[in-house]
Amino acid sequence: MQTNIKYLLVSLIFLLTSISFAQRTNDKFVVVLDAGHGDHDPGNLGNGYEEKDIALSIVLKIGAALEKFNDVKVIYTRKTDVFVELHERGAIANRADADLFISVHCDAWTQSQVNGASTFVLGTKRSETNFNVAKRENEVIFLEDNHEKNYAGFDPNNPESLIGITLMMEDYLEQSILLAKYIQSNFVGKLKRKNRGVKQEGFIVLHQTYMPSVLVETGFLTNKKEGSYLSSKKGKSEMAIAIKDAIIKYKKSLNVSYDSTVITESTSNSDESSSIYSDTLFKVQIASGSKKLETKAYNFKGLKGVTREAFGIGYKYFYGNTSDYAEIKRQKHEANQKGYTSCFIVAYKNGEKIKVSDAVKTTSN
Repeated sequence: MQTNIKYLLVSLIFLLTSISFAQRTNDKFVVVLDAGHGDHDPGNLGNGYEEKDIALSIVLKIGAALEKFNDVKVIYTRKTDVFVELHERGAIANRADADLFISVHCDAWTQSQVNGASTFVLGTKRSETNFNVAKRENEVIFLEDNHEKNYAGFDPNNPESLIGITLMMEDYLEQSILLAKYIQSNFVGKLKRKNRGVKQEGFIVLHQTYMPSVLVETGFLTNKKEGSYLSSKKGKSEMAIAIKDAIIKYKKSLNVSYDSTVITESTSNSDESSSIYSDTLFKVQIASGSKKLETKAYNFKGLKGVTREAFGIGYKYFYGNTSDYAEIKRQKHEANQKGYTSCFIVAYKNGEKIKVSDAVKTTSN
């Protein structure tokens, strides 16, 4: 097993190294929507409902709502009742150089009274319950003809495999958690669904991607009332809008502009000092994770001057440190071009982190 895990990690390192210098080829925020299961893999069949059909309907509704935004591009892993292998779902997102990957599912349990929605990110913090959820979703690989080759001996029944697949993905954990929190907040605040929380587990469909990714368990089909809600037109529409709203909120939180003219907008102003805020420091957060990396250029795709800050049991990595807002936008663009397509600007005032929008608004008054 140790050999298989090492082989998997080597494969992941090769994959991430090969794609790390890819540059964005479009000017839109790319969201990949993944409807779990499909065709001969129905997912769970609680109370006679088919998970694959409900997940697909919710995904199509999310996509239709997102496609109304001119600066958002939606890609689907499936739009019909077909079976898509887990490794290919992630590959679709990687080829699109996506900004987000969202996989939609419905849960099941042996006790019919269990209900509520949860959102998972890839991680090693786990409970026995979470492991069983991941195990059930990951066992889909056994329906694939070449699963031994495609997953390098990955065993859904072995917790060590789940630990192994997460080691290369921590750069996106913080952003994935942020999106997951927005989704759960909408489920609870807007729809009054029972909150089963944001959780970490080793879903293999998430480990295949190299961008912020979440897996949403919209509710339990094994609960008669919740299964009826999720199978209804009202329920599917409400869940879809809640997820769509969370995606848009996440997008806005990044302070991202995909219009390249914004890079030179401030510097082209004759009053160059208008973009300088003396009591505020701006940085570009390019990564986060549990590994304490040397802040050398070779560890960060050639970026020089990267700084590291401890948080909790992990570390955040930043590029740039300036009071010039125009300059930090230029540095963010530079980080984008190096392959950090999900990086974002942060602001600090008197050593405390504040919203970028508040920093610019407050200091410009």
